[in-house]
Amino acid sequence: MRELGPRAREIVATAREVLESEGPRALTMRRIADELGIRAPSLYKHVPHKTALETAIVVDGFQEAAQRFEAAVDGAADPLGAFVDAYRAFAAAHPHVYRLMTQRPLPRDDMPPGLEARTAAPLLRAVGSPQRARAAWAFVHGMTVLELDARLPDDGVTEDAWREGIAAFRPPPPAAGRPEEH
Repeated sequence: MRELGPRAREIVATAREVLESEGPRALTMRRIADELGIRAPSLYKHVPHKTALETAIVVDGFQEAAQRFEAAVDGAADPLGAFVDAYRAFAAAHPHVYRLMTQRPLPRDDMPPGLEARTAAPLLRAVGSPQRARAAWAFVHGMTVLELDARLPDDGVTEDAWREGIAAFRPPPPAAGRPEEH
């Protein structure tokens, strides 16, 4: 992905605001142009097509999420709990961006090198292995989507389910007499 110029960054920021406030149906090139007070064809000088615009929003979302996850986990007494809290908060604050980031194939070839790994690194540090991190992400993502879709009953069990799920992904304690592996 090439570096965005100032006007392209403005277009992406405006598109993200429209997406966040009005939902995915409002994310059209015409709607973004109207919001910026320009004609839709002018957008194409800076963003070649809607898919590129959506990819730029995904990249922006991943950059924000990575910062939030890093800040949450760094120095936390309970890194996994801190990661999960930050993940849920990000998704709740940005449900349309979150869905754009997670509900279709990830445009890896158009993302900055290392961004996906940077975003995943706090979870990997919290659980200790790539396999456990992937399984934990599947749990956290699934529960998050169920929350966003209001699919979990309001019966007082959800927070207990979160605690049980998180506990299942905590790294095992180091074996007695052996130094902890890093």
